[in-house]
Amino acid sequence: MGQAQAKPQPKKRVLVVGAGAAGTACAWSLSRFPGRFEVEVWEALPVPGGVASSCTVKDGQHVINDQVQGGAPSYRHNLRLLELFGFKPTPVMMRIAFGVGDKQWTNHSPSELTSRLQPEIARFGRVLRWISRLEPIFVFVPIDRVLRWLRFSDDFRYQMVFPLVALFFGTGNQTPHVSAAVISRVFLDPHLRLFDYCPQRLLNSVPEMFAFPVLEEVWATIARKSDFKLCCSRPLARLRRLPGGGVMATDTAGVTASFDEVVYGCDAETVLRTMENPTWLERRLLRNVRYYTDFCLTHEDAAYMAEMYDMRPGTKQQQQQQQPQGQRQEQWAEQRQEQQGRQQQQEEQRCGKDNYFVRTYGGADRDKIEMSFNLSTYQPHLQEADLDIYQTYYLDAQNRHLWSDSKVDPSKVLASRWMRQFAHTWTHFAFWVPWVRFIQGTRHTWYCGSYTMVNTQEIAVISGLAAAERLGADYPFAHDPLAAQQFDTFMAVVHGRRRRRPTTAAAKSD
Repeated sequence: MGQAQAKPQPKKRVLVVGAGAAGTACAWSLSRFPGRFEVEVWEALPVPGGVASSCTVKDGQHVINDQVQGGAPSYRHNLRLLELFGFKPTPVMMRIAFGVGDKQWTNHSPSELTSRLQPEIARFGRVLRWISRLEPIFVFVPIDRVLRWLRFSDDFRYQMVFPLVALFFGTGNQTPHVSAAVISRVFLDPHLRLFDYCPQRLLNSVPEMFAFPVLEEVWATIARKSDFKLCCSRPLARLRRLPGGGVMATDTAGVTASFDEVVYGCDAETVLRTMENPTWLERRLLRNVRYYTDFCLTHEDAAYMAEMYDMRPGTKQQQQQQQPQGQRQEQWAEQRQEQQGRQQQQEEQRCGKDNYFVRTYGGADRDKIEMSFNLSTYQPHLQEADLDIYQTYYLDAQNRHLWSDSKVDPSKVLASRWMRQFAHTWTHFAFWVPWVRFIQGTRHTWYCGSYTMVNTQEIAVISGLAAAERLGADYPFAHDPLAAQQFDTFMAVVHGRRRRRPTTAAAKSD
């Protein structure tokens, strides 16, 4: 008798809820193994990408990326995906302007504020190192409390630390409540930080970042070239996990389909709204993810920007601090100033205008901010247009009485958008992030998205690949040491598991 042949294993049917960065990354990774997975993605919006979205402005003449903008060179998973599907990011020299008047400072020139606060800036570096050494303790302590305990000034806290962290990690007006351990990593972690800490000015470099190409094209291309079924404009209405295994999903049109596994690649609020039978632990943990409503205006109101922000901060102060002193030097001071002016003009032509602007409210609300971007300075599809298109973000609708959106000329508004953003408070890192591992895989249900850790596009992509890895799809970027290290860290924190070794089965090439 011949040797009995093993029965082929049936394909595992997987539903991915949400075609944002996390959901699409998960679906793509699973689709590399078409003999093992049959993947379907349900997306509520008419196009994939989620918050990584694009829109047209000025009667369709120009396209902009209107939420996600770009990233750091350490965003290895995003860069690898772009490369894999034929896209090229655009290098950007990141120039930021904080505050106005005597409260202004930048990452590219000296200012009165940084000179005055230099002793506190130096002391802050020592505090960060102590927080890093005692991270298991400080993960439960808000950064504002630490800075108050150690008697840091209001100007240092509200004009420097909080606006900086809010800008780069999307923490918004909740920044004072962010875990001190997270703030330490922002400045010291070699794989997370965006700037090198400077004991004289806090920041003193213009780092090279990258801007994404048109994001709608990126995610649409990934979906089109991958072996999974994308169902746009198909919101999930309810999902029931069956006692014998598997799930039943129903869309808003009442159409029902069955799957073996479900991956939630959407926000925690959607999970709680659509899941009919969550466990006690799922319900308890998912409710610990808190959301706030923000508002974004895309406009070309240069007068509003000039009123609200210092559009070219630091130049005058920089020249004053560099101006020669003494009787002998006064003879050529004017010549020196003219030379500096020419050098400054050349520098502006080389590096361009400031990209990011942050303003802090006054009085009792000095812990809250607004921020604006000049999209034309770094989005590659706008740089040749010879115009300035701005985006201004107004944070937390509960504080709408503070917003300055009414000062924007309505005739110069190009687009508007309401958004839900999760809060990076210390409770997020104490009562959600360390515990999400215990609900991963519960009743064939998996969770991915930036809310599983921190609000970055890189974490979103990593989280989707991690969910796919748990389902059996080998990690695709093991050849990139930095990417693999970041992935392994995420797996340890959010899944409590190590990465599996690759299987012998070859993945389908794209």
